[in-house]
Formats: sequence, C-alpha cells, structure tokens
Amino acid sequence: MKKQIKLQNKKVDYLVRKSKRAKRLRLAIYCDGSFVVTAPNGLDAIKIENYILQKAEWVLEKLRIMKKRSHNPVFTKRSDKEYLELRSGALAMAQKKVNKFNKVYGFKFNKIAIKNQKTRWGSCSKKGNLNYNYKIALLPEKSADYIIIHELCHLKEFNHSRKFWNLVERALPDYKERIEKIKKL
Repeated sequence: MKKQIKLQNKKVDYLVRKSKRAKRLRLAIYCDGSFVVTAPNGLDAIKIENYILQKAEWVLEKLRIMKKRSHNPVFTKRSDKEYLELRSGALAMAQKKVNKFNKVYGFKFNKIAIKNQKTRWGSCSKKGNLNYNYKIALLPEKSADYIIIHELCHLKEFNHSRKFWNLVERALPDYKERIEKIKKL
C-alpha cells in the first residue's frame, strides 16, 4: 500500500508491505530511491508512522545517499541484455578471483553464483555457496577484490568477529580503506 509522510518538512513516499513472517518493522531504501516498510500483519498504521518519524534522520540521509548514487553507473538500471552480459562477466571474474585468493586460505566451497541482489554485494551460505552481486563487475578492482575476500572468509568465520577480520586482513591489509571506498559509491 502506497503512503506518504512528512519528515522534517519534506514529503516522502513509501510503500508498506505486510508480512506474516515479519516479527518487527523493517525500513529499506533501495538504489532506485524507493522506500519500503515491511511490517508484521496486524500492526496498525499509526505505529508504522510513529516508527518512521522516530527514524526520520536515518530515512532522509539514506534517501539523500541513494539520490546521489542514482547518477553512479554502478547503480543504473540495466536492460536484460546488459544484465546478462554483466552477470556473465561477473561470474568469470568471481571464479578467477575466488580461486586466486583461496590460495591464501585453502577453504572448501560448494559453488559460486551471481545474483541480482538489491541490498547486498555478496553473501555466503552455510552450505558453502558464495553469492555475489552482478554489479561487482562494475566496481574498481580493489573494491571487487574486497567483496570476494569478505565472502570467502565467511566460509571459516560465519560472523564479523575479530577472527573474521584477521582473516580478511591476511589477504588485504588495507581492507578498512577499501570498505570506506565502497561506502562512498
């Protein structure tokens, strides 16, 4: 259901999605600038609006960032043909880089997949599957390398503990700078 709310004198459109599986409210702002609120079934509109009002600064900041990103070629909407070409290139790159960097670690993994993820650069499943966003093919090489290594290290440490970051640092001593560059995209 489409709605509108006033945040700091600015009208903001948002979409409410009710979910049986949702246990709490979740706010998401996507690269295209859309603002989606996922709410548990039965939660009334007043509680949803009050929650958004509490998070007004966060919402406006994320909308500002996404508006800025909309001019970045990494976040441009793609045709099906472009997507398939980028996905193919991203898969070849990910396979090559995972094999290269895994020489440092020697981890066992199941498969590498390329997906069209809206809010993630990558993920690692408990089954040992490494999933990467097709947009890694558009990133500077140092940023793509960081994302590849980040997910690779989750094969050993399925968290963001000190042990995990030590693993990342083994291959990328400058990983913190790389994270900052990705955040600025």
